[in-house]
Amino acid sequence: MGLALSVILYVTLGVFIIGTLRRIARYASTPAPLKIPTTPAPTTRSGVVMRLGREVVLFESLFKASKWTWLFGWLFHAGLFFVLLAHLRYFTEPVWWWVALLSQFSPYFGMMMLIGLAGLLARRFLVDRVRYISAPSDYLMLVFLMVIAGSGLAMRYWLHADIVQVKEFALGLLAFDFGILSFNPILVLHLLLVAFLLLIFPFSKLLHAPGLFFSPSRNQVDNPREKRHIAAWAKSANTNSTEKSRG
Repeated sequence: MGLALSVILYVTLGVFIIGTLRRIARYASTPAPLKIPTTPAPTTRSGVVMRLGREVVLFESLFKASKWTWLFGWLFHAGLFFVLLAHLRYFTEPVWWWVALLSQFSPYFGMMMLIGLAGLLARRFLVDRVRYISAPSDYLMLVFLMVIAGSGLAMRYWLHADIVQVKEFALGLLAFDFGILSFNPILVLHLLLVAFLLLIFPFSKLLHAPGLFFSPSRNQVDNPREKRHIAAWAKSANTNSTEKSRG
């Protein structure tokens, strides 16, 4: 069991890292021919950094657009963030003090995830304009994430796993040492779902996480009058045409 899960997690983690890096490289190399920041937009580079920071932490634009969607979306993302930090207790020895502190509240963070996901799923069904543009994959992704969070909470309160053995298995993964892992249905389900999530991440809408930083409407400075915006490919094209005309 330990060997099989180790191989699966290594393979899916490799797909996740390579696939995500390739997507980021593609985003970074895609030209932005127009100056299209969403106004009111900052007029300095530091202002853009602050704006992106507010988008990442507070979901500022979503808050302005829909308070209910913002509430459920923020609950899910904040819960997921702190759950991931709390899971560092399985990969550190000794456990860092702040990770140990967060681990005490990890069930509440898991509940935040479930509440947020349930609200977002209900929105897909109840809001006409959202239901109209929703694909089956949108529903499945939300249910999939709910099962991951639910299985984690189930191990916390009902179907307990051997935490010591799980930590030994996790530390062994870091050292490429295949550890022993007793069969626990809910633990195996949880790990397989996480592995599947890693596998599909580079090919799904979950790429909005890194994609936010490459959105021209968010990462551009609003200075079209002060500085002319010319894409990199346009600069090279102008240079080549100038050289040809001179020749």
